[in-house]
Amino acid sequence: MTSDGVHVEVLHSGDQAGHGSRKGYLTGFILSVILTAVPFWLVMNHVLTDPRVMAGLVMGFALVQIVVHMVYFLHMNTKSEGGWTMLALIFTVVLVVIALAGSLWIMYHLNTNMMPTMQNMRDMS
Repeated sequence: MTSDGVHVEVLHSGDQAGHGSRKGYLTGFILSVILTAVPFWLVMNHVLTDPRVMAGLVMGFALVQIVVHMVYFLHMNTKSEGGWTMLALIFTVVLVVIALAGSLWIMYHLNTNMMPTMQNMRDMS
């Protein structure tokens, strides 16, 4: 009831996404700092000599950091908004994987089928 006597009814949705607490944000921040500092330290101090292993390790840390950001800062879980945010995320990931895999496949086949070989280069001269 307002001050002028009008009754106002407020409807609350039962499946609202919960907002994070100070502890949750602090935990997410600390994890983000650790997941940034560790790969930086690994690369700057040349801890691993194989660049493929180093790149894989750094990408692994990046993927974990993406999950930390989604959980602690974006509050994404299977319960928020009736599961629609998770469904949208899965759909987006599938589209990105299809686009990346298709692009890599096309570039590989263009490289192998369109580029002249050394034998062809010698025959041309």
